[in-house]
Amino acid sequence: MSCGDPHETDCSEVLDHLYEFLDREMPDGECTKFEVHFEECSPCLEKYGLEQAVKKLVKRCCGSDDVPTDLRAKVMGRIDLIRAGHLVPEQDVVAPETPVSPTTQTPATQE
Repeated sequence: MSCGDPHETDCSEVLDHLYEFLDREMPDGECTKFEVHFEECSPCLEKYGLEQAVKKLVKRCCGSDDVPTDLRAKVMGRIDLIRAGHLVPEQDVVAPETPVSPTTQTPATQE
């Protein structure tokens, strides 16, 4: 996405780090660069507004649910691995679709 005009900060950089900006997880200097970009680039400003609205909706609908400690630790561990440049195996991320019987190691049937 780009408006076609040259910017000091490229649209792809802004969109790649949009959630860091929304979550206020970047240094002030970087935030300022993004704010300037949004003033110059209406497609990126529109995307920012949309993502901000989705974030508010999710917070309103799900914001009061407590996250289990083990799930939070697992997610944060994966984020740390990804930021460090390590690959995260697909099988560790996706839960199995069919329950497996512990005695036979075959898909369990519902009775």
